[in-house]
Amino acid sequence: MANQKIIKQKEEAVNELAEKMKDAKLILFADYRGINVEDVTKIRATLRKANSEYKIIKNNISKRTLEKCGIEGLDSAVEGPTAIIIGKDDYLEPAKAIYEYTKDHDFYKIKGGVIEGKVMTAEEIITLAKLPSRETLIGMLAGGLLGTISKLAVALDQVRIQKEGTANA
Repeated sequence: MANQKIIKQKEEAVNELAEKMKDAKLILFADYRGINVEDVTKIRATLRKANSEYKIIKNNISKRTLEKCGIEGLDSAVEGPTAIIIGKDDYLEPAKAIYEYTKDHDFYKIKGGVIEGKVMTAEEIITLAKLPSRETLIGMLAGGLLGTISKLAVALDQVRIQKEGTANA
């Protein structure tokens, strides 16, 4: 009887995790070796602001969930101590948060993940995490456009001044 109860609990855990993964923009696997409770609390608080979850789930349940969702190629990411980060709305902000944490803590590593249904390696995720935020990119674009418009205005003003000078002469 106890075995059936445990199997049912594990099936429920797989189904619950699969539902979360189906709706997720980001599923990230990280090695949490050597992390302390204080750090986990900080990471969870940061990820909550990005509408993301940080979970520690047994690898067997994670593997079964990935199979159920039809996600292949992450077997090596689900080995050893593994934390799962699930981003619901955005993939960039949670990836940046975890990447920033890995820069300060050598023992904490990104193993791989899924971004909007595409399996990604740790290197690809880190490359995306290094990109500036959307707001920063928009600011850079606006600054570039503003600089070009200012140069055009100065050039047109110089043409006007030159034409007025030749008209008076």
